[in-house]
Amino acid sequence: MLKNRLFIMVIFLVAVVMILGGCGAGEVTRVKNGDVVSVHYTGKLDDGTEFDSSIGGEPLQFTVGAGQMIPGFEQAVRGMKTGESKTVTIPSVEAYGPYQAGLVYVIDRAEFPADLEPQVGQRLPVSLTDGGQAIVTVTEVSDSTVTLDANHPLAGKDLTFEIQLVEIS
Repeated sequence: MLKNRLFIMVIFLVAVVMILGGCGAGEVTRVKNGDVVSVHYTGKLDDGTEFDSSIGGEPLQFTVGAGQMIPGFEQAVRGMKTGESKTVTIPSVEAYGPYQAGLVYVIDRAEFPADLEPQVGQRLPVSLTDGGQAIVTVTEVSDSTVTLDANHPLAGKDLTFEIQLVEIS
């Protein structure tokens, strides 16, 4: 009888250790560089204005550490486990960087195609001297000039994200 009790007690202790992760069983996979993850997120500005969200649509999928996301977002996802949710505030330097006044250009209206009527808020592609392209935002229009801002619309802003890790693959 004592032998049976001892045996049952040992089995019980082994099960508890395995459940708590002591023998590798029940280990939780956490996000690391190179993992492809799917997340749902909602992004807000300091004043609570929502600027983007995946809620109600497909989750966002990306490879952690591949530079596909802003650095602060990737850092926030590292170490998360499937089903986990968190809210993080990412300072502008870890998001889209500081606002740079040197990226605002005043262009003579005559340089625009005659059939293009620029409007404040309009986003336009522009060709760069290196052959690449950038997107600029029209911020001011007058009879003689158009002001273009090449900063990202979220540059200089701290961003708050509610993130839910849906899947690690």
